[in-house]
Amino acid sequence: MHHPAPASHIQHPGGTLAPSLPDDILRPFGVCAGNLFFFATAPGASADLDVTCCARLGGMRIAEACRRQAEACGSLGSPMYAHLLHQVAVAVEAGEAHGEILTTVLAGHEDDPGPSALALRLLGSVHRLVLERRAGALATFYPSVGGTWEPVAGWRAVLHLLAEQPDAVREWLDRPPQTNEVGRSAAFLGGLLHLERGLPLRLMEIGASGGLNLFCDRYGYIPERGLPVGPADPTAPVLRGAWTGRSLEPWPEMRVVERRGCDPRPVDIVTTEGRLALTAYLWPDQPARYERLRAALAVARRTPVEVERASAADFVDALALQTGTTTVLMHSVVWQYLSAPEQGQVGARLEALGAQAGPDQRLAHLRAEPWRRAPGAGHDFWVRLRTWPGGEDRVLGLMAPHGPPVAWE
Repeated sequence: MHHPAPASHIQHPGGTLAPSLPDDILRPFGVCAGNLFFFATAPGASADLDVTCCARLGGMRIAEACRRQAEACGSLGSPMYAHLLHQVAVAVEAGEAHGEILTTVLAGHEDDPGPSALALRLLGSVHRLVLERRAGALATFYPSVGGTWEPVAGWRAVLHLLAEQPDAVREWLDRPPQTNEVGRSAAFLGGLLHLERGLPLRLMEIGASGGLNLFCDRYGYIPERGLPVGPADPTAPVLRGAWTGRSLEPWPEMRVVERRGCDPRPVDIVTTEGRLALTAYLWPDQPARYERLRAALAVARRTPVEVERASAADFVDALALQTGTTTVLMHSVVWQYLSAPEQGQVGARLEALGAQAGPDQRLAHLRAEPWRRAPGAGHDFWVRLRTWPGGEDRVLGLMAPHGPPVAWE
């Protein structure tokens, strides 16, 4: 799964334990935008900005970033985070007591670029304290731990936590929001069902985070119409409403013989810290995402997968085809975080591998990425598949930001 790069390297998101959450601790797509502010000075006036003005500028940037992220959260089904971030924006702009609390917590991050997702880093850090039972009464408002969100009282409780534990909240502000969006397996498994059959598969994922989508063949999928797809495992994630549009032909004999991934900052899902990180960056009022994560973590614990710390370019450069298999390079919401040179390096290596492909050693490039299908169109999450030998590239369908549903063409 994708995650915004750290701010320093941007290329362009107390209650009782809820039964749906991972059992060892209390216990995926934001839209962010950078904003440029211009200053004009009167003739003869000094161009120097005093400290107060600079602080105000930083507050304007933070407020605008939070407002944009609030809109995105609202459109993506999180009214809780939409309300919280709207309140953060209003408080930062207004100043006074609430603004001073937030200014203290966010000090030093006033100039963070929009794509670094400061708003989601802030809320993820707060959520982490809730999951760790360190947030006191705030937990009663977090659905992820069995609470109920109430806008007025919940906002007051968030402010209280920020005022009482600013250093604890700041601990996670330097780390990028990172999820492992299991719902995007709906795009991956559906894409695999479009492959020529007969050979076992090797799944290779860049930007794999904790590697949970490398188990896409072990999850269950219930389409809008048609029969369920996937193993009859009661403990595995079930993606309900996974697919719409054209029905896909099941592949009962599908066999995956190798699973590997890479990430610049891999998450070790075997550890409590790793599972906490993946959970904290989910939005608390979206239970379906929690259910999928909980079940996927259980699958992964039974069969660990290798996710190496490496760049996409280095990982793909080391790939080689294997006789008697189909090698599948896959990724979702990752491409935009690669520099243009790295994108070019990955593409060139794929072309070289494609030239080596044949009937008994095939290659596929499966991706679910924001892409403008036609000039002037928006960037939607299209699922595309290129296969070798031959190099045919097809648009398969359209994915929702967090995965389901995928509408197959």
